[in-house]
Amino acid sequence: QTRGDSKYELDNLILWDSPGLGDGKEKDIKHSKAIISKLNELDSDNKPLIDLVLVILDGGSRDLGTSYELINSVIIPNIGENAKDRVLIAINQADVAMKGRYWNFVSNKPEPKLVDFLNDKVKSVKNRVKEATGINIEPIYYSAGFKDSDAEQKPYNLSKLLYFIVKNTPIDKRLAYVNATSDEKEMWQDSDEIKDYTAELHKSFVETIVETSKAGGEIGKELGNILGMGKTGEAIGKVAGAAVGAVKSLVSSVGSIIKDLW
Repeated sequence: QTRGDSKYELDNLILWDSPGLGDGKEKDIKHSKAIISKLNELDSDNKPLIDLVLVILDGGSRDLGTSYELINSVIIPNIGENAKDRVLIAINQADVAMKGRYWNFVSNKPEPKLVDFLNDKVKSVKNRVKEATGINIEPIYYSAGFKDSDAEQKPYNLSKLLYFIVKNTPIDKRLAYVNATSDEKEMWQDSDEIKDYTAELHKSFVETIVETSKAGGEIGKELGNILGMGKTGEAIGKVAGAAVGAVKSLVSSVGSIIKDLW
């Protein structure tokens, strides 16, 4: 996390990285004002500039007071409509939530005691936000993993985090994630397997193409071949209507990223 507002632009995907609270009273006021200003900013179509806010909590910390202050008093009151769909809370460092205990380094997954602990933390965060704001947000937990010269740990639940981000992004903007996604397969392999997040991402991207491209039968057939959907893909294309120019490259890009990653 940077200690000032940072803007990253990846093709059509723009990320604003803002510091949280906890740097002292004066800096907290400054950061809060900057976040509120950005949340109230409108784009050229007079729609909110910020589609989605992702708040990352430290899974190993017991003191989340400043994080609750940020979520409950700064973000939710200023994000406007549909806060429950536009604010995501992710608890990072799931592997060290119990000081490294009950994490299976061989399978790269939490053992039952740690799963219970993490689920309790999810419930606690959810309840604290609901009590303060009336908004129901379902946090998730994950581990970003790490790699250095001496050791490496693969991420956990990163595919779930990506799924929730894509799912809560406006449908006409979801394909912006395609070219911004890592092509390292091990980044996405380990998860809680509550859902097939790969299949859900397939659905999200296909929905986006259908809704925004109005692709014809020929492109629908191509989509079906790429995603292994056969006649289903062709039917999607036919139902969607007449083809438009940019769709072929879009479909090819989506198909190749899905094939390569998952």
